[in-house]
Amino acid sequence: MKIYTSSWFTRLPPEIQKIGISRGVPRGYPAGYRVMRELAPGSWFNSVTPTEYHRRFMAQLRALDARAVLGKIHQLGAGRDVALLCYEAPHDPKAWCHRGQVAGWLHDNLPAIEVFEFGLESAGHGWRHPKLLPQFQRPA
Repeated sequence: MKIYTSSWFTRLPPEIQKIGISRGVPRGYPAGYRVMRELAPGSWFNSVTPTEYHRRFMAQLRALDARAVLGKIHQLGAGRDVALLCYEAPHDPKAWCHRGQVAGWLHDNLPAIEVFEFGLESAGHGWRHPKLLPQFQRPA
């Protein structure tokens, strides 16, 4: 199973199971997706600086068991590749997003796991994920 990140608005192949990690789902979004609320940011998500967002969200992730999160991703994927979804556009470098932090956190805790942005696989994974702000990226 491959794990990708992406936007709710990216056209994904039907064989990829969509898993929402945002605080909500776009109105009228077609059925068939799953949700992992534990990977959604807190209510503070649009009211703090990027640095404070990073600090709070990483603290939230550190409170989780990465193996249990991976197990739930596998369960929700039911044998399919998955995409962890939120709102920000994949090709807009100014539209950073928490899905890059999820990719980095999974890499820290489960180094064999490589989470790429769907369609931007050559841009990097883990702490080189393209949805991370440059100040939060780390060498591979």
